Amino acid sequence: MSLRDLLATPATRGSKPVLQAVPEPEDRPIAAAAETPPTPAAPLYGHSAAYLALRGRIHAKLLERFDLAVLGSLSTQTLQQEIATMTERLLEEDPEAINDLERKLLIRDIQHEMLGFGPLELLMADPAVSDILVNRHDQIYVERHGRLELTPVVFTDEKHLLRIIDKIVSRIGRRIDESSPMVDARLPDGSRVNAVIPPVALDGPMMSIRRFARTPLRMENLIDDLKSLTPGMALVLEALAKAKVNMVISGGTGAGKTTLLNILSGFIPAAERVVTIEDAAELQLQQPHVVRMETRPPNIEGRGEITQRSLVRNALRMRPDRIIIGEVRGAEAVDMLQAMNTGHEGSLTTIHANTPRDSLARLENMVGMAGMNLPHQAARQQIASAITVIVQVLRLTDGKRKITSIQEITGMEGDIVTMQEIFAFTQTGVGKEGDVQGYFHATGVRPKFVDRFLGQGIVLPESVFDPERHYQ
Repeated sequence: MSLRDLLATPATRGSKPVLQAVPEPEDRPIAAAAETPPTPAAPLYGHSAAYLALRGRIHAKLLERFDLAVLGSLSTQTLQQEIATMTERLLEEDPEAINDLERKLLIRDIQHEMLGFGPLELLMADPAVSDILVNRHDQIYVERHGRLELTPVVFTDEKHLLRIIDKIVSRIGRRIDESSPMVDARLPDGSRVNAVIPPVALDGPMMSIRRFARTPLRMENLIDDLKSLTPGMALVLEALAKAKVNMVISGGTGAGKTTLLNILSGFIPAAERVVTIEDAAELQLQQPHVVRMETRPPNIEGRGEITQRSLVRNALRMRPDRIIIGEVRGAEAVDMLQAMNTGHEGSLTTIHANTPRDSLARLENMVGMAGMNLPHQAARQQIASAITVIVQVLRLTDGKRKITSIQEITGMEGDIVTMQEIFAFTQTGVGKEGDVQGYFHATGVRPKFVDRFLGQGIVLPESVFDPERHYQ
């Protein structure tokens, strides 16, 4: 069913069960765990002190017997089989008696320790988990469907957690120690990792992992499954992307800015050359002609840093049709605005802000960070002429994410940037179970960018901007 077909039927609220199960212990490749939905197993995560001690002994003996230099040349499946075989032999030598279920769990846990991220592998394999938050070695929270939950998953001690953190960051060429106690990294699957260790972390090492879906969401998922917007709003956003209108996606942390940016980028024609610039690569563009660049932090000597601003400047020399900046947060805002004003139309970026008006104020502050000493009015004129649409996304109190406002920048009146709201989400209350209640609606304003649509051959139904149509 197309978006135009969906316009005929107002969206209705839906609900989905919360998935909390984990994979059953079995011999299968670690990489395949994320592809298979978890199934119940007992026990789920918790283990006795005797079990943890046995696991520690077996793991230490395996490290002594395995030739680590050879491990890199073997496939994951072969390594798993070797680890399982060696673990079985070591269990025969150990006087500790365990039953068959504990034996399977032990083999699985040892495989996770040797090849993966230890106890976190069970959480990484759960597709319902969007964030993993390690506050201490014995306190791990996850976010499922917008709600935080404390898990029974624990590390043996702080040294165990430190070992896993070091494994994660060393795989991508980063380091973390007392002289550099913070690190921001990216896992091979695209998940973002932030880790902090003592002396900065007062209660011991801590880590957060922001996960991304293996299969990127589509606009239909936002409409039908997540109820984040209406079919009419989706049609307008699709037309804005195709008509090369400069857009800024504004919202708070975890509101879904990057997800929406990914979806909007899917409407960019395949014939265009797209250059992406990110602080930590998160975008999953599907176009065939995409050039990706990522910033680099300074080394231990404080040299070699590559900033977003230098990448934006370099991107202008790469013959881009569009420039997509993962998040604008500093002096690169000046170069981004200049690019938008000098022919690089259809550029997209995100910004942390609570409202569309706040996003303009933040952009103005970022222009000031560039040290160009532009008068306030000149900076606002640059913003008003460069950006056409601001899309506000919000994470509600019930954990759901909504596009709460789509606003058009119409120009300047004196020294004030003028805006008009095209679509809005109005909250009407909160249900008994904490669900936010409200509806989407058009404001009845016919935006100026509709004329640009017509110039591009894009025609939208007039009902899209009808203020009488309400969607739950």
